[in-house]
This record gives sequence, structure tokens and C-alpha cells, in this order.
Amino acid sequence: MINARDIMQNRIISVTPDTDITRAGKLLLENHINGMPVVNDQKELEGILCQSDLIFQQKEMPVPPIFTILDSIFPLFSSKKMDDEFQKIAAATVAQAMVKDVVTVTPDTPVSEIASLMVEKHFHTIPVVENQKLVGIIGKEDVLRTLSADD
Repeated sequence: MINARDIMQNRIISVTPDTDITRAGKLLLENHINGMPVVNDQKELEGILCQSDLIFQQKEMPVPPIFTILDSIFPLFSSKKMDDEFQKIAAATVAQAMVKDVVTVTPDTPVSEIASLMVEKHFHTIPVVENQKLVGIIGKEDVLRTLSADD
């Protein structure tokens, strides 16, 4: 059975939470990757930054729906959600744009489980973590290579 350790990339392109968002975007483009892990000084995973997180910055801020009765205004939205969206649109650092609740796998995770995560959750990049340390990264191309591994 093929596991994450058999297909993961050990050469990991990562950023820190305080990396400038423009620099992070250039790293994604220059290296032709969809996403990269965000790590602290101990190489512990703190989040992931994907192209879609940067594309989110181009989104227009929606006008929040409100309901008015007798000159009183009642918001029909979550102010927390609006605050989160505004922070992401206005992000200047990776910490402000990254996804913090990251789905990870271990080196022993079977490729079939990784493929299921990618298909069902629409993930393009999955970090590989062992003992709370980032040890690898798996992209869709890494999974696709297993199809021709027997050739």
C-alpha cells in the first residue's frame, strides 16, 4: 500500500505568518504551486495559504443585509463573519489571509484517504505532519503520479 511518505514532497516551500502577502503571492506563482504551509520558527504548522485565499482579496465587500422597523436597524448577518471577510480582503500579511484550521495527514496515511480528502473537500494541497512538525506536502500531482508508478 502506498502511503503519504511515499509520495510527499520533502522540499517544502513555506512562509511564516508575518510574511508580506505580496511576497507570498509571488512565491506561489514563481513555484507553480497552489498552496503552501504557514509555519512558525519551530517548523510547526500554523495554517495554509492557497491561491484562492489571495483571489479572495479581489472580492468586493458585499453590502450587509439589514431590516428596518420604525427607524430601527436590525442586521441580518453575522458581524463576526463580516469582520473575518473584511480582514481577509484587506490582508497585508499571511496571518490575516491564511486558513488556520488545516486538515493534515501523517506519513502513514494511505493514498486512498488522501485522494478522498482532495476530491470530497476540494483540497489541492495537504500538509504532512508528524510529532506536530511539518515533514512534507502533498499536491494533486503527487497523487496523480501514483497512477503511472507501475509503468
